[in-house]
Amino acid sequence: MGYSRSPLAAILFAFLLSDRIFSYAAASHIPPRHTLQAPMTTTGSVLPRATDSLTAVSDCHQHGASVYCLYGATELQVVVPTTATGEIPPTYTDCHGHNDVSFCVAPDGSDVQVIGFTSESPDESHSGEETHDDTESESGGQNCHFHAGVEHCVGEGESETSEPAECSRRDRSYNIPLRIGLLFVILVTSFIGVAGPIFLKPVLPQKFQMVFIVLKQFGTGVIIATAFVHLFTHAQLMFSNECLGELAYEATTAAVVMAGLFFAFTVESTSHRLARKFWTKTQYSDEVVGVAVLEAGIIFHSLLIGITLVVSGDSFFITLFIVILFHQMFEGLALGTRIASVGQHIRAEGDHANHAPPVTVESPSAQRIGSGTDNQDSLDENKDRKSLSMPQKLIMATAFALITPVGMAIGIGVLKKFNGNDPSTLIALGTLNALSAGILIWVGLVEMWAGDWMFGGELVDASFVKTTFAGFGLVAGMVLMAFLGKWA
Repeated sequence: MGYSRSPLAAILFAFLLSDRIFSYAAASHIPPRHTLQAPMTTTGSVLPRATDSLTAVSDCHQHGASVYCLYGATELQVVVPTTATGEIPPTYTDCHGHNDVSFCVAPDGSDVQVIGFTSESPDESHSGEETHDDTESESGGQNCHFHAGVEHCVGEGESETSEPAECSRRDRSYNIPLRIGLLFVILVTSFIGVAGPIFLKPVLPQKFQMVFIVLKQFGTGVIIATAFVHLFTHAQLMFSNECLGELAYEATTAAVVMAGLFFAFTVESTSHRLARKFWTKTQYSDEVVGVAVLEAGIIFHSLLIGITLVVSGDSFFITLFIVILFHQMFEGLALGTRIASVGQHIRAEGDHANHAPPVTVESPSAQRIGSGTDNQDSLDENKDRKSLSMPQKLIMATAFALITPVGMAIGIGVLKKFNGNDPSTLIALGTLNALSAGILIWVGLVEMWAGDWMFGGELVDASFVKTTFAGFGLVAGMVLMAFLGKWA
């Protein structure tokens, strides 16, 4: 009896064991919607910095229309491009991050988004056909712009792009005929900006001279904002570029700017000393020296502006062109108002002396004699102090108008070889930008701002209305030029 029960017990045990095995096998094939919801809803709080440890995913398989891969014991969804055909690759390697979103590289070199370590949805996935070209600067919510061919991208909430540094030259599509045509547009716009005040000043009625004062102070604001927002910032970007490496001296940009300041001071100081030694009347020569130093700083800057415009990619070229068009117009106004004003301050003083009311004295005859003598002396003195002639002023204006197109022509000539990430290029451009910044800081703050408002300029004893309008022009120039610094 015991013997007969033994086979029966064995059969029963085998039946129960096979049932358990079958149940376990069936459980392992439950549809993914019951077990794979966690990867679809996992937020960054699980692994807030997934890319710190995520290097590859493997054992990739498909559940319906979705692809999943394993990272250790965690199953993650992989967003495969809809254009992909054929078998699903078993692994994706070289995992990295773009703006806190995880991506891995497929065997064909394309990027695929990995969902599970971030809260991003598949609709925001990174295209698997992304190329590191101009299109990259327009995707991913990044704000990208070019500084002398160096693409600088700022992501949302970030100070720099999360892309690794690529120091080799990037091949881009360049529309050369368009660049050549717009070169002449820049030429005409620059000349209109700088020559307009020169032609306007002599014909503007005296009662409308307030307009010229506002334009002049607007130009002062433009020069100051150009020095700090454009040139100083651009130089800092060049010297902090990853392709240049870490500089042994961190204050390189500030030191070169200081050298530019000292250079401008030395040129002006030496020129003024020579003028006092060889010319009897020095006010005219002092003004010419100040304007010449201002134009020198602007010319260095404008040359780099032309190169910057041409070597930028086609996807950003039109935007940058529009910005630089306004940039050149504003700088032209700044320089043109100063060129037009050479000698005008002296002439105004002479006119004021000639039309001044007579001084009240005891003797009427003495009053007439004294007044006539002072007026005649002022008139004779101002005859010796002549302003720049119109041809001389136009020569200075033409030099400014030509320099940016010259920079564009240089850029077109080296377009196929230019690499903005080359260390020698970065050092050269950074140094020129910083030197120009120092020159314009000196001219803008000392010669223009302080000179007009504090040291014997036309606004020292100006009326409240005149001071208010001049201050408005000054601030407007700073604000508008600083605004353009967002793009150029």
